[in-house]
Amino acid sequence: MTSEVVENEFEFYSKAEKYWKDVPPTVDGMLGGYGHISSIDINSSRKFLQRFLREGPNRTGTTRALDCGAGIGRITKRLLLPLFKTVDMVDVTEDFLTKARSYLGEEGRRVRNYFCCGLQDFSPEPNSYDVIWIQWVIGHLTDNHLSDFLKRCRAGLRPNGIVVIKDNMAQEGVIMDDVDSSVCRDLDVVRKIIRRAGLHLLAEERQENFPDEIYHVYTFAMR
Repeated sequence: MTSEVVENEFEFYSKAEKYWKDVPPTVDGMLGGYGHISSIDINSSRKFLQRFLREGPNRTGTTRALDCGAGIGRITKRLLLPLFKTVDMVDVTEDFLTKARSYLGEEGRRVRNYFCCGLQDFSPEPNSYDVIWIQWVIGHLTDNHLSDFLKRCRAGLRPNGIVVIKDNMAQEGVIMDDVDSSVCRDLDVVRKIIRRAGLHLLAEERQENFPDEIYHVYTFAMR
């Protein structure tokens, strides 16, 4: 539980905001010096996502997606804009969203909203999104805030919409990272929070071909 490792909630959030303010607005900055894994990451995410976008009675739509913890728009640019008509981005760091406007290029015209907000304070517009993509950011929320945010995401989905979480998973328990003021949870803890938010897991997959020295990364789809 994050309550065991986060001693001061206000400090937990303010330290993280301060950390990201000092990170360069580049792909390498977004990935903590691991910019070279971006293509492997995006290609796996595309494969994972496309299974829900294929033809069929319960097919997920392709009208609108939300990129949570979007940074400069690495995922918006390479994964979401090629698959969805419009995308909204939300990130706590204003400088990243400013950079996104040039980084995204011409296709960036299809980004409708740039929301500058921490996810603990953000509410997706109800019944609006086919896909809500949440990558490498859940560690910046306490358990209660994550559960509440996922409940709001559930309300933000259109019919047959899905919420996707892609993130680092600890081997066991919850590990605090004092450098960027985040936590890393194990699979069981994450699954429990998903269930607590009233969401049902549709798929779960471990990312392959990432460097050995980093955490295992898992992708979950739910609705």
